[in-house]
Amino acid sequence: NFKGKVIAITGAASGIGRATATMLASRGAIVAIADLNSELLATAASELEASGATVTATVLDVRNAQQVEDWITKTATQHGHLDGAANLAGVISPAQGVALIEDYPYSEFEFIIDVNLKGVYNCLAAELRTMKKLIRESEGKEDGQKSASIVNASSIAGLEGSSRCAPYVASKHAVVGLTRTAAKECGSTGVRVNAVAPGLIDTPMVRSFAAHETVNLDSVKAMGALNRMGKPEEVAEAVCWLLCDGSSFVTGTVHAVDAG
Repeated sequence: NFKGKVIAITGAASGIGRATATMLASRGAIVAIADLNSELLATAASELEASGATVTATVLDVRNAQQVEDWITKTATQHGHLDGAANLAGVISPAQGVALIEDYPYSEFEFIIDVNLKGVYNCLAAELRTMKKLIRESEGKEDGQKSASIVNASSIAGLEGSSRCAPYVASKHAVVGLTRTAAKECGSTGVRVNAVAPGLIDTPMVRSFAAHETVNLDSVKAMGALNRMGKPEEVAEAVCWLLCDGSSFVTGTVHAVDAG
């Protein structure tokens, strides 16, 4: 039950981010959604509002630390608390699944690192500053904010190597390191930090990756015990559990959602 909880979600215009926002809203959360794609974000916001959800939508480039800081501060100020955040914005590039390390275009390497690593860092840092402040200011107040939870998007690629995906793999390994470090640093403050590591999920991003002739989806699916692609909602369930009070003794973990 997320009734009245304020949750900030990046990458919320499509895929796992959108599924997470929809699921949280259906369970009573007030959702602050953000994405760089203004058109898809507006569609997502309209659908959430039509379902009766309380939602704010912000066009956001997670690579811009000041934009992120302003968004998180505004969200917390507007509602008086920030109970959770799901940092789910992520990208691949045209060379993913094609180029070896020595051939990967450096501009594409930088793009992936800037979004998948620096973007998560920007969000995580802003969220921690705000959440810690809100919890400190609530000390001694019966109805004040006592805790918060953050979930970062890693990937099964953040737990192993994967050919022709070097920048993506590196960025997702780094998110695991950020997550575990943040959990150690802020555990005593009441803020928990975890990550999800999705496998092959049926999202627009994965479909674009699968369009390369070097990628065989059937062979990738066969690597999992369930022998199928996952649904965005199946990852959203894991995110929601990590955000809710039911996981109050869980921090610094990485949850694979990858069909085994």
